[in-house]
Amino acid sequence: MQDFPAPSLALAPPPAAATPPGEKPALAAVALGLLALLAAAADADAARAQLSLGIALALLSGGALAWAWLAFGRAEAGWHPHDLWRRASTSRGAVAWASGLALTGFYVVLYWFPWLLTNLIRALDPFSQSLRHRVADQWFLYGTFYTLAVLVLGGRALWKYRFSRYHLARTASVMFFQLGFSFLLPGLLLALQQPEYYFTYFWPLKYDYLFPGTVAQLLHGGGLGVFMVFWGVVMAFVATPVLTYFLGKRWYCAWVCGCGGLAETAGDAYRQLSDKSRQAWRWEVRLIYPILGLIVLLTALLWLGASGAVPALGVVTGPLGQFYGFMIGSVFSGVVGVGFYPLLGSRVWCRFGCPMAAYLGLLQKHFSRFRISTNGGQCISCGNCSNACEMGIDVKQYAQCGAPIVRAACVGCGLCATACPRGVLNLENGPRAGRLAGSAFIHADSLRIL
Repeated sequence: MQDFPAPSLALAPPPAAATPPGEKPALAAVALGLLALLAAAADADAARAQLSLGIALALLSGGALAWAWLAFGRAEAGWHPHDLWRRASTSRGAVAWASGLALTGFYVVLYWFPWLLTNLIRALDPFSQSLRHRVADQWFLYGTFYTLAVLVLGGRALWKYRFSRYHLARTASVMFFQLGFSFLLPGLLLALQQPEYYFTYFWPLKYDYLFPGTVAQLLHGGGLGVFMVFWGVVMAFVATPVLTYFLGKRWYCAWVCGCGGLAETAGDAYRQLSDKSRQAWRWEVRLIYPILGLIVLLTALLWLGASGAVPALGVVTGPLGQFYGFMIGSVFSGVVGVGFYPLLGSRVWCRFGCPMAAYLGLLQKHFSRFRISTNGGQCISCGNCSNACEMGIDVKQYAQCGAPIVRAACVGCGLCATACPRGVLNLENGPRAGRLAGSAFIHADSLRIL
C-alpha cells in the first residue's frame, strides 16, 4: 500500500534573497578589512600592525559605506522591508549565528582576555597619544571601534531614512553625542589631566558616578570635578524627570544614549528580531525592574556605609558591587546586549537589563505627556509597525483597537509610524488629559468577523 504525504496548507518558504552583483565588491572590501584586522591582531611588529589596522579600518569603513549607498542610497526614498526576513544575516541564518559568535567572542576577549588584543592596542598608541596624551588601553580600542561603528552605520541609516526629517535628525544626534561626548571629550579631559568623564551617561546607567568613592574623588579634583558631581546629580534627579515628562524617554534612549545610538545604527538591521510574545514581556518585567532596584539598593547601602552609621556594611556592599559590575555591567550590557544583536534584536540590553531604561520607563508610563496615538479605523493589519519595533511591542494590536500606546518599554524611535502605509500612528507630546483614551476605531472583534 502506497504512503502519501500528509496534506498541508502551509505556504512554501520564500527563496533566500540574493545579493545584487553590484554590491558584491563592497562586501568583498568589508571581508578583506576583517582579514586585515586579524592580521593586525596577530602581528607583534608595531609598525606593520599599525599599517594593517589602518588598511583594515579603511576597508571596513569604505566597504560598508559603499555597500550602504548601493543598497539604500540609489533606491527610491521611502520605507522598504529590504528582504530582512529572507537574508541569512538578518533572519537568524548561518551568517547571523557566525556574526553573533564573533561579536560575543570579541566581548569575552575584551573583558577577560585583553592581552589577546595587545597588538591592536599598541597599534592605536599614536592616535591615543595625540588625543589623550597617554598610551592606548583596551577601552580606548573599544571606544574607537564603537564610535566608528556608530558613524559608519549611521551613514547607512542616513541614506536609508533620508525621506524622514525625524530620523535624519535622530541619527545625526546619536552620531554627534557618541563622537563628541562619548569619545573626543573624555579623551580631551584626560589630556588636560582631568577625570575621564562621560557627560551623556548618568546614574543609574553609569552607576558608579554617584557612588561615594567616585563622588569623593571628583570633589577632590576641584572646580571641574565639583561641576561633574553637580551635573550628574542634576541630570539624574532633575533633568531626567522633567525632560521625560515633556518628551518621553525618547529624548535619551533614541537621541542621546550611546547604547541606543549603537542600536539605532549598527543594530538597525536586526530590529525585527525582537520577541513580541507575552512570555518575552514577562521576562522583561522580571529582569529590568529588579536590576533597577538592585542598583538603587547598592547605592543607598554604599552611602549608608560611607556615613559611618553601619561600618559592617562593607561586608555586603563589596561583594554586591562586584556581582553587579560583573553580571550587569559586563556580561549583560556587553556580551549579551551587543553580542546577541544578530539573534535577539538590537535592544536586548535596553529592554531586559538597562536600569536607566527602567527608570525612564516608569516616568514615561506614569508621569509623561508622551504617547503614540493610533487611528484604528485606518489600520489594514499589515504588521509593518510590529515588525519595525525593536522593543518587542506588538504595535499592530494597539493600532487595530485604536488604543494609544503608553508603554514603559517604548523608546520613541518612531519607526513604527514611519513603516505604517496608512499614517495610523502618531508620536505626540500632548496634554496628559485623555492620554489613555482611544480614538474612534473598528473594534478588534469586528476585525475578527471580517
